[in-house]
Amino acid sequence: MKKLLLIGHDANRAGAQLVLLNLMRLLKVEGFQMHLLLGEGGPLLDEYRSICTVTIWPAPDRYVMGAVADKILGKLGLWDRFYQQQMQDRQQAIRASLGLDSIDLVLVNTVTSSRWFGQLGIPDKTPVVTFVHELDMSVRMYTQPDELAYLLRRTNHLLAVSRATARYYEEQHGFDPARITLFTLIDTPALERNVQHARQQPTIYKTLGLPDNALIVGGCGNAEWRKGNDLFVTLARQVIGRVPEASIHFVWVGVPPGSLRDDLLLDIRKAGMEQRVHLIPPTPDVLRYMSHFDVFALCSREDPYPLVVFEAGLSEVPVVCFDGAGGSPELVETDGGFVVPYLDLDGMSNRILDLLNDPEQRRAMGKRLSEKILERHPAHQSVETLVTLFQQLT
Repeated sequence: MKKLLLIGHDANRAGAQLVLLNLMRLLKVEGFQMHLLLGEGGPLLDEYRSICTVTIWPAPDRYVMGAVADKILGKLGLWDRFYQQQMQDRQQAIRASLGLDSIDLVLVNTVTSSRWFGQLGIPDKTPVVTFVHELDMSVRMYTQPDELAYLLRRTNHLLAVSRATARYYEEQHGFDPARITLFTLIDTPALERNVQHARQQPTIYKTLGLPDNALIVGGCGNAEWRKGNDLFVTLARQVIGRVPEASIHFVWVGVPPGSLRDDLLLDIRKAGMEQRVHLIPPTPDVLRYMSHFDVFALCSREDPYPLVVFEAGLSEVPVVCFDGAGGSPELVETDGGFVVPYLDLDGMSNRILDLLNDPEQRRAMGKRLSEKILERHPAHQSVETLVTLFQQLT
């Protein structure tokens, strides 16, 4: 039985972490023994633990020896020496708990995990596979150049979620294209079941006071600049401003309390759209919202191959996205929605209005997007590809 060490950056309920969870379930069925190392915890932690042993990298201590002792060490010029020794002891303890010498292969999920990978001292004989979900913006936000460079040097094979992602690591980081495999793992049967279940639930839009005839333009994802939450609000202003008499509502699912939410709400209020633009906090009921979208607006400035497009597609909702913002155009193409030039909000507004005004085209494009997802991303075929790769490397 092959023993795998999996490394992830946290257990939050987001795309890359959910893909890892699905992958772990499939690998367990294939007979792999796994140990998961996480940089931090999160809502998915219990689900991870139901599959295998999970180790969380310990948070740094507030003090090396104590508040007063640390001040004395600092004055004596000894604090850094004691701190480095503390870090070494911690790393040795983690290495021992992971049993690195008995690991057959390491799978690193996201380059964000390079922060912890570099501290493990993985034996040279152990092959490393890195599953990359990030493009340039995320790389700059979530990695350090030396840590990422070390991870890529040590990586035997790279899994990329889209052609755009593979091209980025080939062109910007010099990774050998012969050692890159396109790999997208989507548990389509489970997603289909979840979508159908969501559709059978009572409409959740009653809680927002939306009328039964409302046309809903949806967005979904983390609240951050890269995801284009601000662009979504501007887009809403343009679309609603062109047909103010129509009952068009914009709903973004996944904006938690915080300064960005406050800024977005201020924009919404100043634009007079409080009754038309709705920001929903992160929720496990995301599909109850998404399954009743009429159009999905992917406003991301960068998104390698987002899970939300699959969720929208399997809900038979057409997608409008930006060219040059990641891998979504590879799936949407010309028959699953529309691809508009990067940051062309006028173009996106026009395409959204085209879809809202043409129910038949909307249904046809949503149905075709769903068909393409099922045709191109069968989960069983994906895991077979990965198992074959693991066998070759080990």
